[in-house]
Parts: sequence; C-alpha cells; structure tokens
Amino acid sequence: MAAQDFNFLLATDSYKITHYKQYPPDVSKIYSYFECRRKKGSQFNEVVFFGLQYLMKKYLTGQVVTEEKIQEAKLFYQMHFKQAVFDEESWRKVLEKHDGRLPIRIKAVPEGRIIPRGNVLFTVENTDPNFYWLTNYIETMLLQMWYPITVATISREFKKILAKHLKATSGSLEGLDLKLHDFGYRGVSSQESAALGGAAHLVNFCSTDTVAGLLMAQRYYGCPMAGFSIPAAEHSTIISWGRSREKEAFEQILDQFSSGPVSVVSDSYDIFNACKHIWGDKLKERVMERSQDSCLVIRPDSGDPAETLIEVIKILEECFGCSLNSVGYKVLPSYLRIIQGDGIDLSSVEEILEKLSDEGWSAENVFFGCGSALLQKLNRDTLSCAFKCSYVEMNGKGMDVYKQPVTDPSKVSKRGRLSLRRNSNGFLETIERGAGKPEEDLLVTVFENGSLVKDYSLEEIRKNARLRDEEVNSTLHNPEQELLHNNIINGIH
Repeated sequence: MAAQDFNFLLATDSYKITHYKQYPPDVSKIYSYFECRRKKGSQFNEVVFFGLQYLMKKYLTGQVVTEEKIQEAKLFYQMHFKQAVFDEESWRKVLEKHDGRLPIRIKAVPEGRIIPRGNVLFTVENTDPNFYWLTNYIETMLLQMWYPITVATISREFKKILAKHLKATSGSLEGLDLKLHDFGYRGVSSQESAALGGAAHLVNFCSTDTVAGLLMAQRYYGCPMAGFSIPAAEHSTIISWGRSREKEAFEQILDQFSSGPVSVVSDSYDIFNACKHIWGDKLKERVMERSQDSCLVIRPDSGDPAETLIEVIKILEECFGCSLNSVGYKVLPSYLRIIQGDGIDLSSVEEILEKLSDEGWSAENVFFGCGSALLQKLNRDTLSCAFKCSYVEMNGKGMDVYKQPVTDPSKVSKRGRLSLRRNSNGFLETIERGAGKPEEDLLVTVFENGSLVKDYSLEEIRKNARLRDEEVNSTLHNPEQELLHNNIINGIH
C-alpha cells in the first residue's frame, strides 16, 4: 500500500501537468517503455534489473488519489503556474471510477535478470481510455529506476572481477558473497538513496554496513536479514586513546571482541609501523591466539591503495608467515586478513588483485569496502536510461510512434508494442511493432489497476542475478566470452 502521506499527484515534473492538453483529441491509449540505451564504447554492456517492486509498493499500489490530495495539488499548481492548468476533473474521475487506484498496467522483466543494453526492461500503458495521460505522468517516478539498476549493475561488475581472481588464485569461490562490503551509507544524498542503493548491492553480495538497504530488503523483498557485518573500529575509537597509546587502543578491541571477527583501522598514524611493531610484535601473541572464526581484519585507509596493500601484506608475511594454497598462491594465517576500503572502484580493485597475484598472493587474503564508487559516483547517463512513448491508439486504431532526432542517432527510439524474447541463438532481443509472440515474451505483468500482480523475493532475485560460468572462468582470452561480448555490442541479444 502506498504511503498515505505521499501525494502522487505532486510526484511528477511540472510540465507534465499540462500534457493532457497537448495530446491529440481522439487519443485513448499511450504506451511507453523503459530501456538502458546501447552506447558504443561503454564500460557496461548489460544491466541488472532491480528496484521496480519497491517503487510500486511504496508509491503506486492501492488508493493513491483522494479528494484531499486533489485539493492540495490544485492549490499547489495554481500558485506554481499562476494559472489554472491542473486537470482537477480527470483526477476526480480516477477517484470516482477507480476508487483512486491507478488504471495502469506495467509489464517488466523479472527482477535480478541480466539484460543486454538496448532492450526493453518494462512497459507502461493505461487500461482505461479516459486516462491515457497517466502513462507518461508517472515517467518521472519510474525513470528513477536508473539508480537501483545502475548500482546493482556496478556491484555485479565488482563481483565478476572478484570471482575471476578468487577462482584463479584459490581454486574456488568460497567467501565471494562477502568480498565487497558496502561502505556507502554516509556518502549518498538521502536515506532513500541509501536504502535503494544498499538493497541493490545486496542483490550480489551479503556484506554491508548500510542498514537502510537491509531494511528495504526486509520490508519490500521479503528477506529477514540480507547482509552481515562485524565489529569494527573507526579513527575516533583509536585516536581518542592518544598517539602514544595506539597499542592499548588495539588491545582494547581484541579484549572486547574476542569471539568473532573484528576489523581495526590501523593507519591513524603509521600503517606500516602499526603492522610491524604493534600487530606483528607487541600484540603478536594476542593475534595468533585468534582463529579463522575470530580473525583480525586489518584496515589500511590512506595512501595509494595498491601500493599500500602490497606493502602491508609483505610486512604481515614477515611477522606471521604464510602458506601456499592448493593452486600455489600465498595465504596469510587464517586468523589474519586485510580489508581495503579507501580509493576502491572497479579499476582499482582490478589493479590491486592483479598486483597481488603477480606477487604470488591469493585473493583470499583481502576484502574490499566501497562507498561512493558503488552508491554515488553515477548518474542516469551511466547506463543511458530512457523512457519513451512507442505506441498510441486513436479512434480505435493503433499507431507505432517514435523519435528520430537527426542530431543524435543514438536517441532513436523503439516503435510499437514491445516484447522481449530469447532468439534461436540464445540471445535476448527486443521485438518491435507488436510482432512478438505472447508465449515467447519475457516481460511479466507486475502491476495492474492499482495492485501489485507479482511479488519477487530477494532470494529469487539473487538467483536471477547469479554469475554465469563464463563470467567466473573468464581468462585474458576466452573465445566464447569474446563472441558473447561481440553479440551484445552488435545488438544481437
């Protein structure tokens, strides 16, 4: 049920209030779609579809139009436009004829599915001919889907990189779901951004400090606890002891959290001194008393990420030794690990893991934390998200419509009713002009006339988003992966 204190009539771009006056007088249906446009040379060739269910549950389901909200909107738009442009009569008809529920149908790909860019992700159409203007009225809200889709996509790209290196340097994917920890709560623009972005990351991983994302997964995706964390220090809990008592600060943490993993930021003054002379000498016996289930996770938090981490792991090897795993890579003792959370993005993670493997170290030794590069350093253009009208009906006759700007061929839109299918080569493709077969269509009705029709669990979504074998086992030159990449780039999905 949509939030009662939220006025749906005010949740659109101002100019859309005037659009009911601009459509052809005999129009009865507006049909639009959402896609992440294909863009040559982009870092991302496919996307993870996620977040629509939250938007529908939070803002669209149930009675969203009331007399009080109509009056509020009427007064607001009168002051805003300084003229009477608000369609009070039509909104009251929605209230009277449909009990304030939206006569809209939304069909979408299942959440969590991996879809090559350039394909339809969801469609929207009015179900009552009197309310054709509603379809694009809700574009403003629905286009905000760019955010959870982009975060889920970036998070999964991290997972691909981590999986590749973990498999190559350890022989397995054990612990992969915990390898990237969400540090982004404080770096986003709002609580809702933290919730949406945090939940999007949890499609791919189970490691987070963003409580808002966990609550969203719980309330909107049926997952009691989607992610996990461990006790951890911040600089204030270290420097409050004073520079001369850094060892005592570390020791206090070991004492207070003796039975489980604990992370300690160790660069307040000198990360290398802390690793060599405090952890590796003064507290060495205390560290060695711990087990795999209560390991110490040392956190550098400054300097060049790759160079600092390599130096730290070498110091820890000198102090605590290491062993070789089944595929011949070095691993620190099971009671000792490192987490790098500063300066982490897709590029730096790849660089760090490559340098580690070049030095003979397994990816087992490190965890990563990511904040702004995961949840904030992105925008709608990252994946070129767009919402466009492709079909209308007038006087009972359908017409395929499109835009085709001469100044930018990449913005040519799709035509007609759309469906998504898997072709005979196994690739996904969008069928335009209503030519698709219903039995082949992968788009599922998820919302109709104010009601949620399909409710996905996070468990289902995670299964849809899991890595493919070729993504885990990819090497520097993989002919099959190269063929798949070329097919995606060339629009054969």
